[in-house]
Amino acid sequence: MAKKKNIAAPIPRIRSSPKALVLTGFGLNCDWETAYALELAGAEARRVHINQLLMGEEIGEVARLDDYQIFAFIGGFSWGDDHGAGVIFASKLLYNMGEEILSFIEKGNLVIGICNGFQAMVNLGLLPGLDGDYRSRKVALIGNDCGSFRDQWVHLKVETSSPCVFTQGLENLELPVRHGEGKFYAEERVIKNLEKNNQVVVRYADSEGRAANGSFPENPNGSLKDIAGICDSTGRVFGIMPHTEAFIHWTNHPDWTRQKEHYRRRREPYPQEGYGIKIFRNAVEYFK
Repeated sequence: MAKKKNIAAPIPRIRSSPKALVLTGFGLNCDWETAYALELAGAEARRVHINQLLMGEEIGEVARLDDYQIFAFIGGFSWGDDHGAGVIFASKLLYNMGEEILSFIEKGNLVIGICNGFQAMVNLGLLPGLDGDYRSRKVALIGNDCGSFRDQWVHLKVETSSPCVFTQGLENLELPVRHGEGKFYAEERVIKNLEKNNQVVVRYADSEGRAANGSFPENPNGSLKDIAGICDSTGRVFGIMPHTEAFIHWTNHPDWTRQKEHYRRRREPYPQEGYGIKIFRNAVEYFK
């Protein structure tokens, strides 16, 4: 991939539903949920094995990134995270279709990386994309401070000043995390640049939306500055550790039965959606 390019681009208007490519294979395991969420949000989603995308006709039906408008790097444990979370995933993409991915972004399309997908994107260099550099690795997602895998629900505060397409109109979120290497880490100067450029999108918070300030378990991994997700300067490339595809309907939440009783006693209508679907719907609305 070219090291420095201006990838600002006009919104690519389309007449029908945007097409979303959900990349899967070799340990990635959230493809069905992510594709379903995108379809529910109004996109036309297709699950594509990474080898299908890299080799096309050699293994059957042709799959071309250029035919899509949304590219989803999903969660899971690609290649068993044997050399670090998302490392092999990123290397396979970089040396086979790095230029193609950069061209995809230059055309005004969207990219989202969730959990392992976020880890792959920072290894690939797509994030944070500081100073137009979409190749160099400037941030990392390393082992949780607690020393163990975390599977829990977290509260998130959305930075409303962020240009991120996926979080427009949102202020607070609640989503699950499932990772062993989720601590956001970078040099102090890099974090300052991210904050200066409004590229920090979501931070871990308490149930009232106040900053976690590194406290456990509100900040489940020890991420610096409570950072749970970032975007590039255009807002079209977004990475987040919590699983957006895991809270699509309100019954996905572990406390939904208790919440249902609260709504019943207040004689208020039950919610029908989880926070995650709103993120995918923003992606679809971007093209309309």
